[in-house]
Amino acid sequence: MGSTGSIGVQTLDIVRRYPERFKVTALVAHSRWEMLAAQAREFEVESVVIGDAQHYEALKDALKDTNVEVLAGSDAINHIASSYRSDTLVNALVGYAGLHPTYLAIESGKRIALANKETLVVGGDIIMDAAKRKGVDILPIDSEHSAIMQCLEGEKRKAIRNLIITCSGGALRDVAREELVNVTPERALKHPQWSMGAKITIDSATLVNKGFEVIEARWLFDIEPERIKVVVHPQSIVHSMVEFTDGAVKAQLGNADMHTPISYALLYPERAEEAMERFSILDYPTLTFLDVDREKYPALDIAYEVLERGGTAPCTMNGANEVAVAAFLNHKCRYTDIVASIRYALDNTSFEKHPTLATYDAANIEARDLARRFLKL
Repeated sequence: MGSTGSIGVQTLDIVRRYPERFKVTALVAHSRWEMLAAQAREFEVESVVIGDAQHYEALKDALKDTNVEVLAGSDAINHIASSYRSDTLVNALVGYAGLHPTYLAIESGKRIALANKETLVVGGDIIMDAAKRKGVDILPIDSEHSAIMQCLEGEKRKAIRNLIITCSGGALRDVAREELVNVTPERALKHPQWSMGAKITIDSATLVNKGFEVIEARWLFDIEPERIKVVVHPQSIVHSMVEFTDGAVKAQLGNADMHTPISYALLYPERAEEAMERFSILDYPTLTFLDVDREKYPALDIAYEVLERGGTAPCTMNGANEVAVAAFLNHKCRYTDIVASIRYALDNTSFEKHPTLATYDAANIEARDLARRFLKL
């Protein structure tokens, strides 16, 4: 799911390298119907779903000479997740849209390769409970969480002191705090290391993405928030670390390339036989680490706050952020309005301590409405 995005395209790169290991049965994309049609032909899939139904006819026409089933809309996405003939779901959808498909795929017994971090940010308790109940593995497609998972292999839980998540500092790492109000979308999209989609690139700049990764790590590794640390690492070579009780620290290093965590998730517990691109430590004689400037990046503290509150608070943060980032990318608000929108939504929303999926849906709608009110959209 999300086959035409950055993670989806790189996932299909791995499939091409191991045709004897993988068979793609269905593909899902939001709006890039032409690329989706080309992927459907190349991988000879059985079904495709276009999330934005306005492209349904164009996609159907593009595949009219094939036997590919063409579907559209969120109900079709959920159908593919819950009932389709596959044993693994790669969820690379963007935002809240990934929550229900992940849950339905777990309920149907599918193994989850998860790039959609909002699934765990919003509904970590429900998702992890369902995975435990169904005996389903959730494998992170995320450089930081994949790194932590690799560092924890063979280690005893009681030996873990802290998880240390690294972050590049994003596209605005070297921009002074007082200058952020004037940042344009074009400037904020120029990430110094990673090539990613527009939303996650902005989330990287605000450190909302890093805050979400803290929440995600809490659920993936069942560890207390105060034992999850964040440090700035400009080179993006150390993808994350684990500190142990004896003082040892294990780190996973590699190129700023998502093929490695994707292949690790897809092939687990095995590893890829050959790297897409070899890593040489000699190319990086200096690796630096810095504290996060909490005044410049208030979103990180907000993430710890909503994680502590629990309930619908993380859902509210996510919903408001999605609206504000879209507005910023469309030149409808300032960069600094993104985190301000999150703060406004959290301060004015209703709250449910023990939510259901339906409660999350309602909280998501309310958060989006509050963000729109704040931004006067």
